[in-house]
Amino acid sequence: MPQRRSGPAQDRENGSARGGVPSQRAGGHDRSRVAANPTPGDVVAADPGPGAGGGADVRTPMLTPDSVGPEARPESTEPPQRRSRLTAGTLPRLRLPLALARLRERKAVRDLGSDALALIVAALDVYAGMNGDAAWYSHWLSWLTLPAMLLRRHVPLVALLITIPGFFAGWAQLSAMIALGTLARRQLISWQTAVGAALVGVSRFMLWPWSAFLDLTWREHLRDVVYGVLVAGMPVAIGLLFAVRQELSTRLKELARSREREKRLHAATVRSAERAKLAREMHDVVSHQVTLIAMQAGAMQVDVRDPVTREAAETIRSLSTKTLEELRELVGVLRSGVDDDEAQPGLEDIADLTQGADVRLSMDACPAETPGPVSRAAYRTVQEALTNVRKHAAGSWTSVRVVADADALVVEIRNDPPRRRHVGTLPSGGHGLLGLRERAGLLGGTFHAGPTDNGGFEVRARYPLAD
Repeated sequence: MPQRRSGPAQDRENGSARGGVPSQRAGGHDRSRVAANPTPGDVVAADPGPGAGGGADVRTPMLTPDSVGPEARPESTEPPQRRSRLTAGTLPRLRLPLALARLRERKAVRDLGSDALALIVAALDVYAGMNGDAAWYSHWLSWLTLPAMLLRRHVPLVALLITIPGFFAGWAQLSAMIALGTLARRQLISWQTAVGAALVGVSRFMLWPWSAFLDLTWREHLRDVVYGVLVAGMPVAIGLLFAVRQELSTRLKELARSREREKRLHAATVRSAERAKLAREMHDVVSHQVTLIAMQAGAMQVDVRDPVTREAAETIRSLSTKTLEELRELVGVLRSGVDDDEAQPGLEDIADLTQGADVRLSMDACPAETPGPVSRAAYRTVQEALTNVRKHAAGSWTSVRVVADADALVVEIRNDPPRRRHVGTLPSGGHGLLGLRERAGLLGGTFHAGPTDNGGFEVRARYPLAD
């Protein structure tokens, strides 16, 4: 392209050079010369020293692994009246509405918002810096940087390369800086980040056309070098800062999860020790007593000749043997420390409990479609209720009804008044019905037990089927 070198290049603040070719620093880019005696309006920011009036001395503690946690709080050596709000931890936070907070937690929404913000900022930057007298390709190259804002999260280096021509020969400075910051955040300190920073710095230092660049003095070149370093270094620093912040947040979450795992492991260890102790007690005491009962019943079965007594002894021996088997399974589960749900009886085993001429079973429930905890609770309810019938109303007619509706499983056991009086009283701890009530409460159900109008007794439990 032919270039004009006649006459000095116009000042970079006017947005154009001779020959109708714009300066890439024109418009919204602050490259104006600093006056020797700046006015108050020229001062953008000040860095007050320790003795500046009105400046607060803020001390921020260093974050170390030992200081992370709810119990770790930085100690301030300042008096309470001079303590900063930052060190006191009272800096108010902006709380979003619940709907906006839930949207913000979604990664797709955050990415969409980031792309939209970058696109709007880049478009405003190009629009504010445009010059109507500029060459046609300056406009095209500047507006071509806008699609790069949508590519920066996927291919940040390609997006940066797309913005370089628009920055060099147009007004797309912020587009190049945004793409460079994204590249630094994704690639950290790498050759890609170094190449991108060099391209952005050179684009800020060089001036198009060459005639305008060669007409600058050495002071202006030196100033352009400083601005080029700032324009290239600031996005890299911000990108690295975001990357470190994200990594620190991830480490803190991992630390919190590891502490939760330690707490769960400690609780599991304590429960395992308690289960082992309970298993020893059950094996040493209960198993020994039940074994003696089975042996005495076997001896009675051999010695007596009365058929009724022999049948009763056989029943006692078989029940004791079955109790020992269940007790061994329970002790094994306690010692293993694993809740073996498959070893526990459920709805499919209720029929074994109701074997007898005095018990009638009515079941309208599918064991396969019933949740495990509800199935086991129904079995224990029927077992405890029938045990109480045999203890307090032996020989009475009993009905067991298990019905599953749309949202609950109903277990109902009713018995008539006892037909004969018992001689003596069987031992009872009084905790059977209480345990059933607690089990129903844990599952979110209801439990009722009480006498009926005809002198019998009724046990009714309702367990929800929702998981």
